[in-house]
Amino acid sequence: MKTNLKLKLLFANRAINIVSMEVDEIKGDKTFVYLEIERDEHPGWSETLFHSIRKIPDLIDIEEIRTLPQEKREKSLQVVLDSVSDGILSVNDEGELVFMNSVARRILNCADRGLVGQHIIELDIADRSVLACLEGKSFVNEKRNIMAKGGRYQYLASGHPIVDSAGRIVGAVEVMKDMKEVKELASAVSESAQATFSDIVGDSPALKEAIRFAQTIAPTDSTVCICGDNGTGKELFASAIHLESGRSGPFIPLNCAALPEQLLESELFGYVGGAFTGARKEGKGGLFEMASGGTLFLDEIGEMPLSLQAKLLRVLQEGKIRRIGGMTEIPVDARIITATNKDLEQMVAEKEFREDLYYRISVFPIRIPALKERREDIPDLAEHFLFQLGTKLNKRHQLLIDEAMNKLTRHDWPGNVRELRNVIERAAILCTGECIGEECILFSFEIGKGQTEEVLPAAEGLSLHEQTGRYEARIIADALRKSPSIRKAAKALGLSHTALLKKLKKHNLSVETK
Repeated sequence: MKTNLKLKLLFANRAINIVSMEVDEIKGDKTFVYLEIERDEHPGWSETLFHSIRKIPDLIDIEEIRTLPQEKREKSLQVVLDSVSDGILSVNDEGELVFMNSVARRILNCADRGLVGQHIIELDIADRSVLACLEGKSFVNEKRNIMAKGGRYQYLASGHPIVDSAGRIVGAVEVMKDMKEVKELASAVSESAQATFSDIVGDSPALKEAIRFAQTIAPTDSTVCICGDNGTGKELFASAIHLESGRSGPFIPLNCAALPEQLLESELFGYVGGAFTGARKEGKGGLFEMASGGTLFLDEIGEMPLSLQAKLLRVLQEGKIRRIGGMTEIPVDARIITATNKDLEQMVAEKEFREDLYYRISVFPIRIPALKERREDIPDLAEHFLFQLGTKLNKRHQLLIDEAMNKLTRHDWPGNVRELRNVIERAAILCTGECIGEECILFSFEIGKGQTEEVLPAAEGLSLHEQTGRYEARIIADALRKSPSIRKAAKALGLSHTALLKKLKKHNLSVETK
């Protein structure tokens, strides 16, 4: 280090200012000294200086370089951090900004220059959570929502203190992950369409309580009955319960209202060869067998005929099934989750549902709140559906203006989350810009307003048969809305249950009544 001292004395005697200095010792006997000095514009100045430096003993060589090694490292690090998709900012132990990459500047709507050295409180940014890390606190993947000139940003923030070798907090760092990119990545790497509890959008107390209870009972084998209006997400809950149960078998859903009684029985229990006309010669296993080791989800359990309710009760009690036409009992290990939008207690009182089955399937009842009971979740749900639709329709991310959001929150939502998704999809398609206004939020009763209810206008280019089919579909849809079940709608129309199901398939109508 004697050489370093002699260099400093030389520069001091010549009144040369050293801007910065780096010392890098290599393998003990060699030391590289890097200096940044203020230049003198006099002719021959650098040659004279180099001549003087070369006279220092033990000096091996001297050359001029354009950039100090530390500056190269800083520039390289800056390029790397500006290239990542996450926002990154750090502060020192005083809360002064040390670093902020370009993504963080965009998310927090900050200018490009003049920020380093300022206290983060003085900066006009919406999120200052990183200051809590200077007190030793940390946070991981906390959801943030901020409004900036570029629009509304949703991101996950993680913050940690920076600790030196002595254990002192010398600063803090925050990393911001853009929510849209997180969801796109999750969609890209997902190997299964199986829904999880994290897929259930909403932070309302009623919904969070339902999720908490469902997560508690998920690891058990107990029977669960999910209650809620149509469109609230009953199958989503059932799927999440199955995934968190740890059961290795499949998740098999079945809508009990979608099949006539005879077909429903064969689908559930299977049959032996030759059991009935049209049966396969080798027979066929039912869904109870297919779901063994997994979960069988029986949606619209209130639509199950009484005769099949008795057979379902026996399966729940004995854990065995007998195929149609068979004599052998087959053990099954399928967890049963049921769902209904009906008042099963009232159905029991009216002798339309077996009392013993009701108590057997209601070991753990879960009630999913209607959307009108959790209106605070509507903005998050709308944003979620807009993101999904933007990817599907290959459109830029759209935003709902305040008037549009107010119209959504005022609506009564008889169709719940499913209706909201339909309304958002309609708005995303109708809106050609990035901001969705109130005029694009159209509910079903607002579409085609002004046309008479009794007569459909003649459609040019359609045959009488085709136009009659359109009118038939409208009559069936109206009957479904007014009837509490598929079977009662069929009775009101003077059709058999099977005939109505065929017409539903023909006209591509939903089997749900409300």
